[in-house]
Amino acid sequence: MASIATCFTLPQKPHCPRRRIFKSSLLPNPPRTFRLHPTPVFPGFGAKFRESRGLVSAVKSSLDAASAAIRPGGAVESDKLPSDVRKRAMEAVDACGGRVTIGDVAGRAGLKLNEAQNALQALAADTEGFLEVSDEGDVLYVFPKDYRAKLLGKSLRMRVEPVLEKAKAGVEYVARVSFGTALIASIVLVYTAIVVALSSGRSEEDNRGRRGGRSYDSGFTFYMNPGDLFWYWDPYYYRRRRVQTERVQTDDNKMNFVESIFSFVFGDGDPNQGIEEERWKLIGQYISSKGGVVAAEELAPYLDIESSGDTLNDETYILPVLLRYEGQPIIDEEGNILYKFPSLQRTASSQRSGRKEYVGRRWADFVGGVDKFFQEKKWQFSNTSISERAMVAGLGGLNLFGVIILGTILKDTTTAPAGFIEFINSIFPLLQIYAGSFFAIPLFRWFLLLKTNANIEKRNKARQQFARSLELPDISLRRKLLSAREMAQKTFIGQDRIVYSTDKDLVEQDYEAQEWDKRFREIEKSD
Repeated sequence: MASIATCFTLPQKPHCPRRRIFKSSLLPNPPRTFRLHPTPVFPGFGAKFRESRGLVSAVKSSLDAASAAIRPGGAVESDKLPSDVRKRAMEAVDACGGRVTIGDVAGRAGLKLNEAQNALQALAADTEGFLEVSDEGDVLYVFPKDYRAKLLGKSLRMRVEPVLEKAKAGVEYVARVSFGTALIASIVLVYTAIVVALSSGRSEEDNRGRRGGRSYDSGFTFYMNPGDLFWYWDPYYYRRRRVQTERVQTDDNKMNFVESIFSFVFGDGDPNQGIEEERWKLIGQYISSKGGVVAAEELAPYLDIESSGDTLNDETYILPVLLRYEGQPIIDEEGNILYKFPSLQRTASSQRSGRKEYVGRRWADFVGGVDKFFQEKKWQFSNTSISERAMVAGLGGLNLFGVIILGTILKDTTTAPAGFIEFINSIFPLLQIYAGSFFAIPLFRWFLLLKTNANIEKRNKARQQFARSLELPDISLRRKLLSAREMAQKTFIGQDRIVYSTDKDLVEQDYEAQEWDKRFREIEKSD
């Protein structure tokens, strides 16, 4: 659906100057006006309206046209959204009580404004949600309490996604277990082949010894219970062993032995997976809690800045935030550069914004539940215990030693291999690769993790340093923060400010009566 920037004029009120909507500007001192929040996508707002009836009629026709446009042939619009965008938008809608602006969803979910807008339009189209328009042109999205059930009933994709996620988790588990099983299988094959090769080499000598009335004992007895081959598939094996050895451990998430083999070689994945989403959530919530006006130093604890010296004269690091939330720089009376985010200043949530705040030690008490700084997690070599890693390394060493011995035996064999030895000889290169990579991959990972964790620690320390500077700001920073708090605005859009709703007929809403009643109250207050 095409997005069309719009502007219009509200009907002139007694004792009130005409107010117009302007597009966002990077001018340091924009005119004292209001803008349509969020950026409208409804065609038909190009003309200026002087009469209230004409304004509401145009709003109604535009919203009706938009409602028809987002329902193309009964298609499920939410299925066209990325899964993470849809989930984060729905979580934000739930957190705000089902009545939201685009700024509410963008700030709470950490989404771009256009992503939040597309998600809300799709969800409203699929769940029988409706739109409300305030007296200043703000568009609100209202969802029924059972909108999740309605969406689940329409969307086949949402019903299939949990099944696919379980299947993916199952495939990942099988891959981890298979790699560990391969180590056990390699050890069994290698040492069985060694025994068979040694036995075959001595068979001729043994036959001569038996013909002469003598017998030889190799001194090696090999016995294995077939049931023992499957002990490592039991996820509760170590739990029973801990009971027997009186080592009680309450960690139910402890991985079994074959999983620990995979963890030793390949690790346990990125500990910071999905952390970028959390970063933008923190930034959006922080800006919203500060009334939509912040200094660059306030966002530094959430961004990637290697050293504090980078921010003395250069604030380009804040550009990604400005692009994501459509912010604009403004200049205060003292010449300080602040950053305003108009879309995050308009909310349907009645939470207190805390506009008047202290600066200094009390800064930590007014973050509004947001973490003081963004912290990355360090990579771990393996989440297994030391004893488990020692056992895995021991088995890997045993396998490597057996492969070396078997290679020597096969190299010194003068007769052509046959039967089981022929099979082992054909797969021996694979056994060598497995045994060698079993230690080569962890060694490479270890050196890589040293460098990665050093960079993570450097970034975490820089962000923590920025956070501490906000707790104990110098005089210039203190004035800058106070100026940002003074310029902060948080506009709550309640039901008393709604002039039109797509959930009701235009005649029922009696817009003119509400408008005149509001004007009469304003005149009484002015007198």
